[in-house]
Amino acid sequence: MACSTPQSEFGVYRQSDGTVGVHAPKSAKDTEAQAAAVEECKKLGKRNATIVETRKTVNDRFPMTYIFMCNTY
Repeated sequence: MACSTPQSEFGVYRQSDGTVGVHAPKSAKDTEAQAAAVEECKKLGKRNATIVETRKTVNDRFPMTYIFMCNTY
């Protein structure tokens, strides 16, 4: 049985340029961050999310930030 990070552990936000940002906790995998972004993109009428940037932060709670572009395909 695989453990996954609960969606509530992610900080998901929309940016002014139309991208979606995801602050991910230490235990999260890239695919889990993408799943959180896809859920936000669906709220915008899009179907998928493509990663455009990954960066480390100095925040202990969210050491990684991912930026995704929402897609219709």
